[in-house]
Amino acid sequence: MHTPTRLSVLALVLALAALVLLTPAPTAAASKAEIDRDVKIALQQLYKTTPAAKVLAEKAKGILVFPSILKAGLIVGGQGGNGALLKKGKTVGYYNSAAASYGLQAGVQTFGYAMFFMTDAALAYLDKSGGWEIGVGPSIVIVDKETAAAFGKTATSSTLQSDIYAFIFSQKGLMAGLGIQGSKITRIEPK
Repeated sequence: MHTPTRLSVLALVLALAALVLLTPAPTAAASKAEIDRDVKIALQQLYKTTPAAKVLAEKAKGILVFPSILKAGLIVGGQGGNGALLKKGKTVGYYNSAAASYGLQAGVQTFGYAMFFMTDAALAYLDKSGGWEIGVGPSIVIVDKETAAAFGKTATSSTLQSDIYAFIFSQKGLMAGLGIQGSKITRIEPK
């Protein structure tokens, strides 16, 4: 029989292992060409399925796209993937998104997400933060499927009051719960 303390230590060790595995490693990162290709395909698909994203793209100061995030867990979990920041349709930087979690969870899932930076201040925060944890800093609104249709029709400079709007897309696999809150975004330099 295991004591609660022993289980807590085991869970902590597993959580730290997941965090280490998700920390960006330059040698393990995809190439710039691979990331650029995947970002372009992901955005095309997002615009096709969610017109509100296209409306935001026309007004955004920058778009940070993570085309494929892998999330896996069995009590202790982690997620991670690489993406690119676009300004006026051109890549200006590459980033890694990583998170570790602990709790009632089981499964494997992939998904992508795109963050539309609506203000210069939000974009500057990404550049100066040196490792930005989502949920700390600029305000973020997650645009889900239910609100996306109405959102696209009412999006104007006076109604777009948040710093960042995020869309989660291309969800595949089985895992309870999905989110980007607590993800850490770090600039990387792929080859």
